Amino acid sequence: MRAVTAACPHLAGWARAGGESRCCACGVVRFTDYGAVRPPGLPQAITPAGGRARRADRAAASWISEAARRRRRPRPPGW
Repeated sequence: MRAVTAACPHLAGWARAGGESRCCACGVVRFTDYGAVRPPGLPQAITPAGGRARRADRAAASWISEAARRRRRPRPPGW
């Protein structure tokens, strides 16, 4: 394997195998298969039950109305 240089324009082509692409000139690796990062299927929606959902909505509305009255950029609690 050749030394990796920051100035390589990667014009020699790419060798692809096993979810990665490798520059034929400098050997830099680019990952092309991100299966481990994003699990298969759709994300599950979580909906709070009855009173908890109403309290969450009221808390969010209260925070937004207070943030609108402030002159500086609003930030959520805990930031």
